[in-house]
Amino acid sequence: MLHLMPAALHRAAYRLAHALRKKWWRLTRPHLKGCSVVAIDLQDRLLLVRLSYGSPAWTVPSGGVGRNETPEAAARREFREETGCDANSMVLLGVQEENFHGARNTVHVFATKVSAQPRADNREVVEARFFPLHSLPEPITEMTRQRLAMWRDHSKKR
Repeated sequence: MLHLMPAALHRAAYRLAHALRKKWWRLTRPHLKGCSVVAIDLQDRLLLVRLSYGSPAWTVPSGGVGRNETPEAAARREFREETGCDANSMVLLGVQEENFHGARNTVHVFATKVSAQPRADNREVVEARFFPLHSLPEPITEMTRQRLAMWRDHSKKR
């Protein structure tokens, strides 16, 4: 149904909704549950996305965990929605606590390998691409840097 709306109008609606959501979170200070996915392809490149709202910085695919959803199921859903790719086996890297626009956010960080090419929907996600780990684009969000550090620490232990 939402794809009946022109993409430019859809992106504007995302920006408005995000601005209102940030104000609501600052006012109510809820406890959010989220998920993020550090995805590497078969050439060991990192998948990053840029959203149509919020920061223009690159980030790993992320999103919220629904009320009756497990963090892994949410991570798989968000990853598919934001990249058009299915995640292979998921590995929980850890859980991070962060302040997100006044809300307390508990984020389950997963890692996966992916073999498909990502597709931006040009609505929520305006760009989705793989990057060599030695040549990541700028800017990258601080949260993404933290998730990559978690992934690197986990990779060293294996």
